[in-house]
Amino acid sequence: MMILDTHQHFWKASRGDYHWMTPKVPLLARDYLPEDLRPELRKAGVTRTILVQAAQTPGETEFLLNLAEQTDFVAGVIGWFDLEDSRFPNEFERVRRQHPCLLGVRPMLQDLPDDRWILRPAVTENLRYLAAQRIPFEFLTYTRHLDSVAEALRQAPDLHAVIDHLSKPEVKAGTRQPWADLMKHLAGFANLRCKLSGLVTEADHAQWTPSHLAPYVEHVLEMFGEDRVMFGSDWPVCLLAASYAEVVNAFRVVLAPHLGPAGVEKVFCRNGARFYGLTEANERP
Repeated sequence: MMILDTHQHFWKASRGDYHWMTPKVPLLARDYLPEDLRPELRKAGVTRTILVQAAQTPGETEFLLNLAEQTDFVAGVIGWFDLEDSRFPNEFERVRRQHPCLLGVRPMLQDLPDDRWILRPAVTENLRYLAAQRIPFEFLTYTRHLDSVAEALRQAPDLHAVIDHLSKPEVKAGTRQPWADLMKHLAGFANLRCKLSGLVTEADHAQWTPSHLAPYVEHVLEMFGEDRVMFGSDWPVCLLAASYAEVVNAFRVVLAPHLGPAGVEKVFCRNGARFYGLTEANERP
């Protein structure tokens, strides 16, 4: 089975635009580049990845696009753009013409001071542009943002979107509400999907097991169905709690009681490829 990792990062610390990078977390405050990930992919049987932005700057997006074009296993890039700028559609198209591996857009909603930023009129207008063009959009959120996510989807109902990291439920505390009810509501938006990613770092880093992740994965699987969830590693952030191979194995363990071979293949490859519109021309295995 081919595996598509729909969520991984690269960064170069000396670029200096990673607002979250701090010496207090030395494991992440260093370079992570393609040759660091390549052996991990080989060991875990992963053939392709989607490279996702980690800084809120055009410069980082350009850095990732150039890196992707030099890296055979990267199928495409999700970049950062200023969605409050009325010129966003023109800027996105300009960059995509130069870099066909640009697939979509992600603002870092979890880090913005305004929890309802996604509902600002200029942003809503640009979400409608993304919806009309069927350009993938990624929600990086916590539970407190999910009401606003629902309202944004009501205002741009055709938005081709995915929630990263299941919106970071409180796995370590074992808390499920109000997250579970909010996710159930969001599942009613047919164009919305969920990434099974980022959960190990929401759990107890030292003591988690797949059983700690299972209630959250099972709930999303029940609400969204096997056709609307996809695997992502969140490497190298996942290294705070688990190796790359451990993340892959944890999801295999959690999914095995609920999905047959065809369903597992959907989650680990087909759903992500369909969401990002990958074809043989840009899959680059």
